[in-house]
Amino acid sequence: MLKKILITLAAIVAIFVIVVAMQPSEFRVERSTTIAAPAETVFAQVNDLRKWDAWSPWAKLDPDAKITFEGPESGTGAIAKWSGNSQVGEGTMTLTESRPDEFIKIRTDIAKPMEMSNTTEFSFKPEDDQTHVNWTLYGHQNFMGKAFCLVMNGKKMMGELLDKGLAQLKTVAEASNH
Repeated sequence: MLKKILITLAAIVAIFVIVVAMQPSEFRVERSTTIAAPAETVFAQVNDLRKWDAWSPWAKLDPDAKITFEGPESGTGAIAKWSGNSQVGEGTMTLTESRPDEFIKIRTDIAKPMEMSNTTEFSFKPEDDQTHVNWTLYGHQNFMGKAFCLVMNGKKMMGELLDKGLAQLKTVAEASNH
């Protein structure tokens, strides 16, 4: 009887491992919104990592996280390092490309709760007196990342965080525009 239970458990684990291994290694989550503010106003909120605390969904997960900044105040080369609770972990964001009022690219290296790197891109497109903002997060995930995303529906969770962040960015940018 015990042997049958162990064989069944081994088969379940093997099937899970195979299903996880078959998941794509690359991930991409993209969200967008339109903000009633000029591109330069919205861009300024994203281009200065010190301003992220006002709208970033991760800042709300741990208001007591320790954040330090290095490099220029904004734009290419600006760096934010954080260390927080289990929801935000520990890592570094480096602004790798900044085209005023158009595009921002950020490399994020996470050390905890699990090591991973990803890329974040923001594009800003003026539309009359508004700005269309597109936020994309993409990267490569290892076996543990694929398992987490499969079990916890990671893409849906990330999408919800991006939606929340864009809503908060909209509030902050529109308020600073008046």
